[in-house]
Amino acid sequence: MSGIIEVYHAGVEHIRKPDTKHGRTQLDFGPGFYMTDIYDQAVNWAIRRSNQYKMEPVVNKYLLRQQDLLADGECRTLIFPEYNDEWLDFIVGNRTGHDFWNKYDYIEGGVADDRVVDTIDLYMTGFITRHEAIERLKYLRPNNQICILSQRLIDNYLFSR
Repeated sequence: MSGIIEVYHAGVEHIRKPDTKHGRTQLDFGPGFYMTDIYDQAVNWAIRRSNQYKMEPVVNKYLLRQQDLLADGECRTLIFPEYNDEWLDFIVGNRTGHDFWNKYDYIEGGVADDRVVDTIDLYMTGFITRHEAIERLKYLRPNNQICILSQRLIDNYLFSR
């Protein structure tokens, strides 16, 4: 089973058939189906959602044929291995409606979570410079998020566990 990883989608509902129809555009990586390969991160996110919606937390488990997906000749991928200038520009651009995500089918990288979002907000409002933002972020170990923006990729490479 080389190239197959377990991934998790956190929330308050069971999702047997993931889709790209329910995503919002001004998220970090655009309106796709979001997952992580870090179980504890998914649990924490599910708890946040359950507190927000007053419902039971749910962590959906899937198998992702990641190696095959990345080798798919039609798949346009973007992977951020760390917090850097490119990641920051991409996140800020998507959050401000520039839709940089629409050039890609699969995006993976750090999460703009509570540890990171304050820095991004300070940068977006001009209270700190790009250099200061990157300096703050480079010492954080990125959590990981995977966003699939193509229904074809979900149908061919993602399977409920």
